[in-house]
Amino acid sequence: MSAVERKLEDIKETITDEVPSDISISDVKYEGPELVVYTRDPKKFAGDGDLVRRLASKLRKRITVRPDPDVLTRPEKAREQVEAVIPEEAGVTDLDFHADTGEVVIEAEKPGMVIGRHGSTLREITQEVGWTPEVVRTPPIESSTVSNVRNFLKHERDERRDILERVGRQIHREEMSDDEWVRISTLGCCREVGRAAFILNTPETRVLIDCGDKPGAEGEVPYLQVPEALGAGAQNIDAVVLTHAHLDHSALIPLLFKYGYDGPIYCTEPTRDLMGLLTLDYLDVAAKEGRAPPYESEQVREAIKHCIPLEYGDVTDIAPDLKLTFHNAGHILGSAVTHFHIGDGLYNVAFSGDIHYDDTRLFNGATNEFPRVETLVMESTYGGRNDYQTDQTDSEEELKKVIRETAERGGKVLIPAFAVGRSQEIMLVLEEAMRKGEIPEIPVHLDGMIWEATAIHTTYPEYLRDDLRDRIFHEDQNPFLADQFNHIDGGEEERQEVADGGPCVVLSTSGMVEGGPIMSWLQHLGSEEDSTMTFVGYQAQGTLGRRIQNGWDEIPMDDRGGSRGKLTLNMNVETVDGFSGHADRQGLMNFVRTMNPRPEKVLCVHGDESSVQDLSSALYHEFNMRTFAPKNLETFRFK
Repeated sequence: MSAVERKLEDIKETITDEVPSDISISDVKYEGPELVVYTRDPKKFAGDGDLVRRLASKLRKRITVRPDPDVLTRPEKAREQVEAVIPEEAGVTDLDFHADTGEVVIEAEKPGMVIGRHGSTLREITQEVGWTPEVVRTPPIESSTVSNVRNFLKHERDERRDILERVGRQIHREEMSDDEWVRISTLGCCREVGRAAFILNTPETRVLIDCGDKPGAEGEVPYLQVPEALGAGAQNIDAVVLTHAHLDHSALIPLLFKYGYDGPIYCTEPTRDLMGLLTLDYLDVAAKEGRAPPYESEQVREAIKHCIPLEYGDVTDIAPDLKLTFHNAGHILGSAVTHFHIGDGLYNVAFSGDIHYDDTRLFNGATNEFPRVETLVMESTYGGRNDYQTDQTDSEEELKKVIRETAERGGKVLIPAFAVGRSQEIMLVLEEAMRKGEIPEIPVHLDGMIWEATAIHTTYPEYLRDDLRDRIFHEDQNPFLADQFNHIDGGEEERQEVADGGPCVVLSTSGMVEGGPIMSWLQHLGSEEDSTMTFVGYQAQGTLGRRIQNGWDEIPMDDRGGSRGKLTLNMNVETVDGFSGHADRQGLMNFVRTMNPRPEKVLCVHGDESSVQDLSSALYHEFNMRTFAPKNLETFRFK
């Protein structure tokens, strides 16, 4: 018997001793970070609402209780009983029974009403039918991504359970090392923006945090070939942690599976779905531009299959000596500050990912409350000494002014935007401004993946700012369903109709003018002197967006016949600061200032060379802490 099996036997004995004698425990298994308890008496188990909580506290594990398949009520009868228990106003849209796990997946417009106060309705369902209910939200705006991901995972349930059992055994294996060193190796995004990737080595575990590409720099990928990473073999990585779905953090996650990685990816649920959306589009854009994609769509599916979603605030074992907790980063939907608790209080490391410290229209500001952090790895995109963004209210007024003046001239406002985050922020500003009569009610055309990304946002309102969440719950108040918004399906005819029509706003990907539908809009609108191109997001060095921002008016273009040419840009070019998903210099300083206790060391990363050095120097002088502006391929050791 292996050490893991012995441990499971001990846990089974403990559980048997703890539960009432009339409740049988037939099996105990690890599935990923969770402990799954199988019982022939699920109804009695559910009858004691405190029992699972007491067991979780005693064992210090996340626990799921499942019924043995042979004690389940038949699905036909169970369906009637479940529907009788759930209030009609919950808006149940689907019930899906899985006999292999004893779970019934309930899709509803109002999941909170299915769950009930403190889980009371869920317990009542189990008491009635024995099945274990799992609740998901019916998206208010239909999302093909969410639907495809859910159907795919449903189809792959058996294989996914095998993956989770294997991961669970790895997490709960015995500790073998007596080493006391913790190491962080930088594989990308140091003194540059993009290709985020870090290796965290603990005495027992090797974790890869993020694996992205570099916008505007084809072929510049993280240094995965070094011995600290895949050079030692992809199987030597124990886990991958993804802070958020933007391509400069997620684009090359599927590549890991091409190299033989077969382990877990920890992320939030919306990050999983957005990663699928953005990486598939990444492959599509590469194919359209005649570039060889680094991986196939099959590897994207493998990545999704290996995702283990975690919620903010859940402390989760991901290795024998490593606990992971996600916290809201305020950057994009599902973005997370990742906190690692190493060993039995040995060391604590936090990776900020990308953060926005203050509240925005979309999100509550980033969380920085941790029990302990000895080392913080912190983004520095706007860490330069002069990187102070315009106040959000002033930024919104400036954008509204640009739209009013352009519309009065009879022109169109073209806004290059990231599909995820900035687009939804701009949509909220425009919806409110039109509703209040602050700008004319003109069409707002959404091109590229913006509508699909918006649909995913409405699927996960619990990740949005509190007041916005409440509006989405009421269909007649959902700002994303305003009449002004028009989804462009990608056809040139529709774009031509918009170009031939009157004043409007066009929100289009890509946000840095590096391919995608924005190139088509430049061809349609670039020569119009009455129109305005308005930048609302960060333009990385080397991107066409940065060049246009800096005054380029001769734009290299592929014409519709495929030959290379130039476009003379006659439209006005404006930059409206303040809509970035990143904290500015003051926000970054405040993030550290308000941490209690503050970290001993800060590694400033994910910023141009001057930005990381400026921020590193400022943190050192203001807070008297050790700070670094590392280069790529450095390793830091902590004891």
